[in-house]
Amino acid sequence: MAARTQRRKDSSTTGRAPAQSGAKLWGIAAGAVAVVTVAGLVVSLTTGNGTASAPSASSPADSAPKVSEPRSRASNGVPVGYPRTEAGAKAAAANYTTVAGSSAYLTDKDVRHRAVSVMAAHDSASTAVQQADHAAGQAASDLKGDNATLDPKQAIARTGVLSTHTLGFDIHKSTIRLWTTTVRGSATGHATPKAAFRSVTVNLVWEANDWKLSGSSDSSGLVAPIDVRQATNVTSDFTDYIPAGAADPVLNGSTGAGGFPAAYEHNEDGARAAATSAVMLYGDPQFFTNTDWRHKMLAATAAPSVLDRAKSETDSTARLVVENRALGDDGKTADGGLLVTRTAALATRAVSYTDQSASIELWTASMGGIAGKDEMQRPQVGFLRMTVDLTWTDGTWKTTAVTPSEPLVPSPPAAEQAAPATSFADMGGVTDAPSLA
Repeated sequence: MAARTQRRKDSSTTGRAPAQSGAKLWGIAAGAVAVVTVAGLVVSLTTGNGTASAPSASSPADSAPKVSEPRSRASNGVPVGYPRTEAGAKAAAANYTTVAGSSAYLTDKDVRHRAVSVMAAHDSASTAVQQADHAAGQAASDLKGDNATLDPKQAIARTGVLSTHTLGFDIHKSTIRLWTTTVRGSATGHATPKAAFRSVTVNLVWEANDWKLSGSSDSSGLVAPIDVRQATNVTSDFTDYIPAGAADPVLNGSTGAGGFPAAYEHNEDGARAAATSAVMLYGDPQFFTNTDWRHKMLAATAAPSVLDRAKSETDSTARLVVENRALGDDGKTADGGLLVTRTAALATRAVSYTDQSASIELWTASMGGIAGKDEMQRPQVGFLRMTVDLTWTDGTWKTTAVTPSEPLVPSPPAAEQAAPATSFADMGGVTDAPSLA
């Protein structure tokens, strides 16, 4: 599925490895591939035609995630039912922001008002409706692209959460700040959907046994440049991600053993969620800088049939990153620059699904680079499509492979200057990771 582009020639930068589109990779390599495309941090790892080695006898016996919290359900298209934890509050803030940026919410008043009735706290409902209608009116121009009228069926309205930061939390209320990237436009006409970065502050209260929205505000967010090697796509390339073609990711906040994902449901939604968590985890900075964390994450998420090879290949990948970027044990360069990486899912769609296996394509936005004094290493964002292959094993969905395909790249933010490299230090930290799906 090769994308047609408006610019055929990619820019090159010394020290950056080109992405290897179409190479099949172990599931654990998803984040690494994204970072390759974004900032040239690692070299892509391919499996070739060999057979994966069997898992070792020392593989953890309890590697299957254990359910410790109920997973969220949906009400009027809105994910609900969060754990009363900080991770649950982060998930609620992310999902409510994603819903509020979706095509149906922005183009259908009835859908929007029903969603607000689910998300908003009782005392905030009236104000929330007014704010939602105002936001929808402002978004209408972006969603129609250069067409004369807005066609909701062709609207592209996707939101990816790159970072979350807890400004305040207790079991009664929480304030979460999100750094997001949005893509809005139309899959028809000639104007490519446009990317933007937003900073969203979400206030939540615990009400009716769930996290509810008590207020929110947003402003322009930290602007990361789009990877210089990625060419902007034409509008028709976005057809797979119109409302009928793909779903928004749903984050959950439920965790199992070791803080990794709790067991997923044995259905297509569960497979989509597992694929979403995979690309998020493999884009975490700890993937590159913390061997113990990486091995535990792999035991929790990779299928037993690929686990040994996954550990070996990702250890090599991590070493390449550390060596190429001259990182110390603390993930910093000699002059104090910090490795920051993050991968967010913009949308998911099922390529195939059975009770025992699934193939899920994700449209992702991935940030990678060094937050520091060297502007040449400033974090960039790349937009990739990845197909995550999963198998049902050990009572959950586990990753077996990822196939990166051609990037799907929106137009860059208009007339917005990229933030200095030092500004990204707070975006890729361990505590600022979004909750998992």
